[in-house]
Amino acid sequence: MNTVRVNLGPRAYDIAFPGAFPDVGAFARHAAPKSATVLVVADENTEPHADAVLASLKASGFRGGMVVVQAGEETKSIHWAAELYDELAEMTADRNTLVVAVGGGVIGDLAGFAAATYNRGLPLLMVPTTLLAMVDSSVGGKVGINHALGKNLIGAFHQPVGVWIDPAVLGTLPDREYRSGLAEVVKYGVILDPAFLAYLEANIAAILAREPAVVQHVVAECCRLKAVVVEQDEREETGIRAMLNYGHTFAHAFESIGGYGNWLHGEAVSAGMVCASKLAENLGRIPTEITARQVALLTAFTLPLAPLPTWPADELIEAMRRDKKSIAGQLRFVLPTRMGHVELVDGVPESAVREVLLAAGAA
Repeated sequence: MNTVRVNLGPRAYDIAFPGAFPDVGAFARHAAPKSATVLVVADENTEPHADAVLASLKASGFRGGMVVVQAGEETKSIHWAAELYDELAEMTADRNTLVVAVGGGVIGDLAGFAAATYNRGLPLLMVPTTLLAMVDSSVGGKVGINHALGKNLIGAFHQPVGVWIDPAVLGTLPDREYRSGLAEVVKYGVILDPAFLAYLEANIAAILAREPAVVQHVVAECCRLKAVVVEQDEREETGIRAMLNYGHTFAHAFESIGGYGNWLHGEAVSAGMVCASKLAENLGRIPTEITARQVALLTAFTLPLAPLPTWPADELIEAMRRDKKSIAGQLRFVLPTRMGHVELVDGVPESAVREVLLAAGAA
């Protein structure tokens, strides 16, 4: 599979893997034919990849430069968005200036937010360099920055013109970052595709060893599954796309109360999925076996299963009330009904959520 098409009418685009085009420059020329100028955005960790991307873009006729920002979740802020605005203004960017995000989820969200808001919208090309970004954040058009009171509270829907994925770059990804991405991979099996979950369970060793054929299959399958969901509910208006947020109501609270950057996003999602599954268990929605399979796979991938004991349950619940899925402060959760299917559940009692958090070890 060399391309996955995200069918969104006039906003449709390709997720391309090596083999579909000779290089990223050629793909960018195909995806953004009207663009002549480009701004590549990277962080200190992805700068070497960004250098190669910029060279390829220039070889394909683009003019422009690169801005390198600080690495880490704290960079998803209005301060760093303003830095990108300044850079775009200095280069006299027009509405056809292509913004290219080379990095993980933080860079994709930050650069994407700047692209969505500068000049009321610039074309955006995603070049994810982490597993989590490849399978999740680079696809679907959600971009944004954090607020002190909540993760991703400031943002927009801004579809990219294309996504270029080269799984070979995962060979140099730190082990913790790679395993963090596996949480989002597991999520797709739980919410959409039991056969894919079984594939993950059968290929744990190959996935951890980063065997190229297995990794490319995993990434492509996750992109295909996400594309199917985004095509049905691009802007989260019908509740279908909300299923992609399985575990995320807990996870965003863990990230907010724990301090941005102390846990990687996938680590928080892992513990969040276990908590959401336990909540579904306690509400009588699923048997214990559904949670047990998730726990076994996440354990094999050495991912967290519970919040830290220093995090107060009441503060975590307060953070959940500010979650974007909440309505008038009432908690809503994506909960499983069987393996491969989840639902958005309104009005979950806070007492039930507190029970799960305390049982998991929260203060």
